[in-house]
Amino acid sequence: MVTILLSPVVQERFGPRLQAAFGGHAHRIVHLDAPPGPDGDFGIDAAFLSRDITGRSTKFKISETMERFFHMLEHSRNLRWVQTHSAGADRPVWKPIKARGITMTTGGGALAGTVAVTAVGGVIALARRFPEAMDAQRRHAWEPLLEDRSPPDLAGTSALVVGLGPIGGEIARLLRAIGLRVTGARPEARPHEHCDEVISYAEVRSRLPGTDWLVLACPLTDMTRGIVDGAGLASLPKGAHVVNVARGEVIVEKEFIEVLRSGHLGGAWLDVFEVEPLDPASPLWDLPRVMVSPHSSGHAQGNYDRVAGIFLDNLGRFVAGEPLRNVVQAGR
Repeated sequence: MVTILLSPVVQERFGPRLQAAFGGHAHRIVHLDAPPGPDGDFGIDAAFLSRDITGRSTKFKISETMERFFHMLEHSRNLRWVQTHSAGADRPVWKPIKARGITMTTGGGALAGTVAVTAVGGVIALARRFPEAMDAQRRHAWEPLLEDRSPPDLAGTSALVVGLGPIGGEIARLLRAIGLRVTGARPEARPHEHCDEVISYAEVRSRLPGTDWLVLACPLTDMTRGIVDGAGLASLPKGAHVVNVARGEVIVEKEFIEVLRSGHLGGAWLDVFEVEPLDPASPLWDLPRVMVSPHSSGHAQGNYDRVAGIFLDNLGRFVAGEPLRNVVQAGR
């Protein structure tokens, strides 16, 4: 008998597909309102953290439903597998699960296209000076991009995409399609079909002086935390841009703000921050040519179905004793 914790939304929306995934194996579905057994144990073997449970939770502010979810996992001694809707599993709330050696799988790939399009949209918006155009519109000012205001061509410039998972790989593909020279970075330098060159994370710092567009799309790990600091940002060419759809902690934010204030960088498109929600008093809200997004680069109406597809495939594998997709590796 497999006991799985999931939301009523998932059960109602994917009922027939759930039954198909179980493939005749004996199972029991429980929700967040399920009581524990006499010994205080909830008896959960597997669980799916779907977006409706997470709600508007951030790394530092957890919803009541998410608190309940993790409480039930904590008090399930036979828990073997947890699937999350997110592309990563670096939130502090996951640490106890990882410490127990429980298999974790992510929604990696389900959000890749959406995040990649958003990141490349940020590149295009900055390259074509959309922030300045929007500012001029607010002032009812007609200010054509002529003479010294004319932006450089985007095609032919260089991009360094840090992180070549499903998201970073798709970003690299799209950037090459619009004419950029793309260098990718990942833990070890291995070729990638959508990159002109691939380097290791250890080489990122040395390549920043030749990078026009620094695009961060990596998971938060010990290798990537603080991979970009003030000195590295200052070594970028004057007028270079930064796009971050990774995690806020991959940049040393305080030092980043100082480099932005100096006018050395041409601008930034930021979807993630060291502390979320971003403090209303943060200078990032008001710095010129800085576009702030509330960690929304991956949100789209089709996500629920795409993530559920990964979960249902993994559920079938789980009950059959087969290897799972998108397993979180140790140290990630």
